[in-house]
Amino acid sequence: MSRFEQGIIVIGGGTMGRGIAQFFLQSAYPVTLVDLNKDILVQAEEDITKRLNRLEEKGRLEQGQAEQLLQHLRCSTEVEGHHGCLIIEAIVEDMAVKQKLFKQLSAAYPEDTCFASNTSSLSITELGSVVRQPERVLGMHFFNPAPLMPLVEVIKGLDTSEPLVTEIVDLLKALGKSPVVVEDTPGFIVNRVARPFYNEGLKIVSEKTANIDQMDRIMKAAGFKMGPFELQDLIGIDINFATTSSLYRAYHQEPRFRPSPLQEMMVKSKRLGRKTGKGFYNYETE
Repeated sequence: MSRFEQGIIVIGGGTMGRGIAQFFLQSAYPVTLVDLNKDILVQAEEDITKRLNRLEEKGRLEQGQAEQLLQHLRCSTEVEGHHGCLIIEAIVEDMAVKQKLFKQLSAAYPEDTCFASNTSSLSITELGSVVRQPERVLGMHFFNPAPLMPLVEVIKGLDTSEPLVTEIVDLLKALGKSPVVVEDTPGFIVNRVARPFYNEGLKIVSEKTANIDQMDRIMKAAGFKMGPFELQDLIGIDINFATTSSLYRAYHQEPRFRPSPLQEMMVKSKRLGRKTGKGFYNYETE
């Protein structure tokens, strides 16, 4: 029996946090979902409930299974006092905010608790520097939608324990994921490779060489399941912009990682994609 079967704590009720929580629920793990914002927490619980019910309607879950799984979901606005050996952080992509949380977690939970971050670009070594026993800190970078996407980047900080990495990899494999162990470098693998996919598309549209719809159609015709603008809307334009900005700083302003002014304007105007009803496309009529 894996010690993680005692329960998983997911901190952050946004798109990724609720997706990770749903994944572990479907894998029959007790889950505590934490968010300081009660409204976000309510939305997250409603969203998870709808998704599980939909899976049951489609026959992907047995009749009555959704209700059974939801009995193992606990939602809370308190960061401390929960039961579980693995805490996965999925909050805002900001080093100072994450370190503040990790420092609090380190003081509040037993020494055998493992701390994982769903960060897409920030240094695990730096995150772990504020934790007692930084060897118990690693990255678990899921991809949206977390219940469906098989890939998980497992990131080793300089201090991360090798046995812990092996334990997490074995856990993910047992639950049907395809983990890839990654060194602690900016953007890891996927987000480093993905920057040209987004940035070149943004540059082409900004230069009026092609429009947004044309770019997405061309990339899908080339074999991608989604175009760069559809995908930004799904992920969240703010999240994508934050990741690009983080890589740009981490690689000392290397030009190929320079954030797009168009993307920055979208963020400032709160056109963040599906979650706000508007992004590069309009979703308010859906």
